[in-house]
Amino acid sequence: MAKLVLIRHGESTANRDNIYTGWSDVPLSPKGVEQAKVAGLKVAQIPDFVPTHIHTSVLSRAIMTAYIVADICGFLYLPITKTWRLNERHYGALRGMNKDVSRKVYGKEQVLEWRRGFDSIPPLLDEPVQDRRYKKYDMKLMPRGESLHQTQQRLMPYFVEKIAPELLKGHDQLVVAHGSSLRALIKKMENISNKDIVKLEVPNAQPIVYNFDKNLKITNKEILG
Repeated sequence: MAKLVLIRHGESTANRDNIYTGWSDVPLSPKGVEQAKVAGLKVAQIPDFVPTHIHTSVLSRAIMTAYIVADICGFLYLPITKTWRLNERHYGALRGMNKDVSRKVYGKEQVLEWRRGFDSIPPLLDEPVQDRRYKKYDMKLMPRGESLHQTQQRLMPYFVEKIAPELLKGHDQLVVAHGSSLRALIKKMENISNKDIVKLEVPNAQPIVYNFDKNLKITNKEILG
């Protein structure tokens, strides 16, 4: 029976300042670093959790959280894959905007729909993010803004091709990513409805432990809050 542990990164400076981040690369706040350390201690106490691979995004806040957790757990020897497919949801033209300001500009209901709805797409950027970490990819794949649904669509190929096969072999896996990308993955794994996904929140640095049977059916879920 394989285990999958999901962790949202520790608090970032943008989380602290209540700013839309998405694909903007921001560091962990001092509080976020401490949260990552606590998450590592919790992961270290998971019975019989012996991951063979760590998966994270190409954004610093998730990468640093993954390294901190790995260091505390003695997992630094493990291979780690950094992929844009695990990036946070792309918030388009909202990135860098204070969330309270966005409610004043666009209205509370519209902002709630953008943030928590499944198919709502925020205002788009004029062009994809120009960053050297994405130069090797086909720019046609790079979004200018995403709904949660679109985030799920670009994330799932990685899960299906890289993570699920390892779980089927009985190999535990560790994923350190972001609030919305993990919401998108959890929605798929748990078959959560479009209506109910609005209520799902993934807190910073609280490990979520899934146990699977040999057919990749969830047998148990625990949040280490």
